[in-house]
Amino acid sequence: QLQASGGGLVQPGGSLRLSCAASGFRLADYAIGWFRQAPGKERDWVAGVFGFSTRIADSVTGRATVSRDVNKNTLNLDISRMTPEDTAVYYCNSGNTWGQGTLVTVSS
Repeated sequence: QLQASGGGLVQPGGSLRLSCAASGFRLADYAIGWFRQAPGKERDWVAGVFGFSTRIADSVTGRATVSRDVNKNTLNLDISRMTPEDTAVYYCNSGNTWGQGTLVTVSS
């Protein structure tokens, strides 16, 4: 299972950390990533960890970092300089396993 947390209301220009806790398997053994789905739009890939490599989507490049905490078995996503376009439900994913999503709203 994957459990996402950390969503909430953020002011434009602010930062946020999202966390995804895994249970039942080790994150270090699988590729894992973050997706997001804005209202009325398709779900898009945001960032991921593949082995020892991390990748960031163009939509958040330069503003986001993704990291894996092996000891806590969690995946973190840090996004800064947020804009209303970052408003979405954020999901973590590994293979066929999806977390329940956490809502991020960027608004003043």
